[in-house]
Amino acid sequence: MLDTTFAALSDPTRRTILDLLAEREHSVGELVDHFPITQSAVSRHLNVLEQAALIERRRDGQRRLCALRAETLAEVDRWMERYRRMWVGKLQRLDRAIQKRAIQRRKKR
Repeated sequence: MLDTTFAALSDPTRRTILDLLAEREHSVGELVDHFPITQSAVSRHLNVLEQAALIERRRDGQRRLCALRAETLAEVDRWMERYRRMWVGKLQRLDRAIQKRAIQRRKKR
């Protein structure tokens, strides 16, 4: 599932669609208005996002509404947590080294 998710997230248009849907549900027409591409192209992006379980679509009368499925992103977040901890630790050590060096420079003056 992560491979499909990351493949879907690799496209900037799809990431922008997810950003829009993070704010609220949008109709397909509203999403189309945000991009300089055809409705057909937006629909293809929506299909990829739906297949990756990042969005869900539903009908509301004549409108097709799209909503973010945050639980799929939560799975990505859980996978990334291990790497986040590693980077936070490394950045904290770098910060301490920089602070130590700054203190040593001030003492030399």
